[in-house]
Amino acid sequence: MAVLGVALAYLGFIGTARSVPSLSSIGSDLTLLYNNDLDRPNAPQHKSAIMLTSRNVLAAEEACTTLGETLLPINTTFFATDLPSTLEYQVFQGVVPSTQEFWVASKGLECQVVNTQGHVSTSSCLRELPALCSQNAGFMAGPETATSLTVHAQNLEITGFRDQLSFKFIGIPYADQPARWTYSTPYTGPTTINATSFGPSCVQTGTTGTSEECLFLNIWTPFIPENVATTPKPKLKAVIFWIHGGAFTGGSGADPTFDGGNFASRGDVVLVTINYRLSTLGFLALNDGVTNGNFGFADQIQALEWVQQYISAFGGDPERITIYGQSAGAASVRALMASPKAIGKFAAAIPSSNLGGDNYAMTYSLYYTIPQEVSVAVDPILQETGCNNATDTLACLKAIDGNTLVNLPDVARYLVVDGTFLTSTGLPLNGSGPIANVHTLMGFMRDDGAAFIGYPTNDNVTDGLLGAFIPLSVEDNPLFPLPTGSNATLDIFNLTSRANTDIEFRCVDQATAISAVKHNLLKSVWFYEFNRSYQTSPGFDPNFPVCDAPVDAEHPFGDPTKEYFKCHSGDLFYTFGNLPTQTLPYRDADDLPFMQVTLDSWASFARTFNPNPDPAFLKARGFSGTAALIAKQSPWEPVTHANVNDKPLRVLQVPSFMDVFSEAEQCEFMGLPLESLFG
Repeated sequence: MAVLGVALAYLGFIGTARSVPSLSSIGSDLTLLYNNDLDRPNAPQHKSAIMLTSRNVLAAEEACTTLGETLLPINTTFFATDLPSTLEYQVFQGVVPSTQEFWVASKGLECQVVNTQGHVSTSSCLRELPALCSQNAGFMAGPETATSLTVHAQNLEITGFRDQLSFKFIGIPYADQPARWTYSTPYTGPTTINATSFGPSCVQTGTTGTSEECLFLNIWTPFIPENVATTPKPKLKAVIFWIHGGAFTGGSGADPTFDGGNFASRGDVVLVTINYRLSTLGFLALNDGVTNGNFGFADQIQALEWVQQYISAFGGDPERITIYGQSAGAASVRALMASPKAIGKFAAAIPSSNLGGDNYAMTYSLYYTIPQEVSVAVDPILQETGCNNATDTLACLKAIDGNTLVNLPDVARYLVVDGTFLTSTGLPLNGSGPIANVHTLMGFMRDDGAAFIGYPTNDNVTDGLLGAFIPLSVEDNPLFPLPTGSNATLDIFNLTSRANTDIEFRCVDQATAISAVKHNLLKSVWFYEFNRSYQTSPGFDPNFPVCDAPVDAEHPFGDPTKEYFKCHSGDLFYTFGNLPTQTLPYRDADDLPFMQVTLDSWASFARTFNPNPDPAFLKARGFSGTAALIAKQSPWEPVTHANVNDKPLRVLQVPSFMDVFSEAEQCEFMGLPLESLFG
């Protein structure tokens, strides 16, 4: 105890000026412990802590002080509720034994420890034990000197910060700034990087503060190793590499919908989001043999390579990267699965709401040749810019402001067969070309196509079909019966939405799973259909209010148990765990548990390549809500040869269940047969 007194006296002399600590100055791995139930309104009531590797109590005090914290003060409530599950999870992972004790704040000159059940006792001060530091950064807190941290990632020194949920490193440049319409190359800029604020989004329409210097990525992580070289492989976390959607013309890795704190904290994964060049600045292709397009797609691969090289310094396992994207992000995932430049650089894929088939959706899964893009998009761009008569077309376009280019009536937004990044016109699901043999989780919203057509302007069925670009043969067709409700325009919208979801999502995505299993192309395939949704309003709520749960006296924000359209992007709040927002509260008692089980399923897939959370994992984490919900429903089964014609599809709702691939006859009628579309 006298030794502790000397240590405390020494620590009292540490100056008030504080430099940003690094893992080497702390001398420890850092694990952020937080019992995350995803209930954001109550998040400030919970506390978190930082776990350090074994050391004596003097070194523990010093390391906590270096972090701007103290040894964890005794808090009876916290030690009885939140702390035990976070420590039990360390036991579950094999990081510590069940009998482990941890240094916490001393009582006078008496050293104190806490065990994995949260019980506090006094102990000899001469032992070496893992330590628990306080963690005073608040929920969704911004960067402060007191909560900053520098990570040494090979030649880079990257300073980020922490909040209540995770360590955050945002606005990291992953490539040198490329000249317009050249491919990005690895980052070689200053090696000291301030990663405490998002970099600008790529130039796009309808958004201010954008830039052509926009190739940044963002990292959320629950764990940072002191020394990657000596860190056991099992301690590294699975990585989710998120690619935003937005029609290849908009979007950003900084969108708060995709904030990775909850994914990292509750899912125990490292979450990465990226920017990539968009619109004509990212996808222009010319018939000049040099400007071959896919610049934004190549940016995604460049970011993926950065993650492969550096993510272990942030606690991520480069051999367990899951690429995940929605809408145009899903199209990107699908293209990465076909790209010779990307195959082998990820272990799993989640293409959510991938477009394909016909109409607007066709080019997301069936790629133009360069001459086709020139005809469809570039020739009109040249007309609109006056560059059609220029002796040097490329030089003429380079002289035009980027914001002008992305706001033209026509833009280049297409993936193309360039011969390098994409060598086939689509994902070769008949085994005729390269394809990433990875674990795959895929699916769509029940009414994904409702977002891509307009609402009928009158009660004429023919007009409704023409306005939605649906074949007139759908009218009076027993495969597509017209509902007979009290609202004629809503009846027509039900018809056109169903048909368009088949044409642009359901048929192609189900056929993809069937063909992949038929030809044994993927390590596993898991398929879903969301039958519960919450639109990202006001960001994206098409044909308002049909995509929103109907309001009644008992449900002023909507009743999700009643019928409404489950529309495009309505899954994102659930998978990222980011409800409620300031304007979007919980609508009923199931929004929170459904969000919990959805995030837990997605994170389970990233960690284990199986979306069924391990009951032992749930018990160790204290995730009783998810455990109770999955106990009421059958397991999620993968798509296999044995069940592909039975019930291979998971309907995600409360409770979830297995069902058949739907609309087979309708897909056949539309020329998109499930069994033979891809051979």
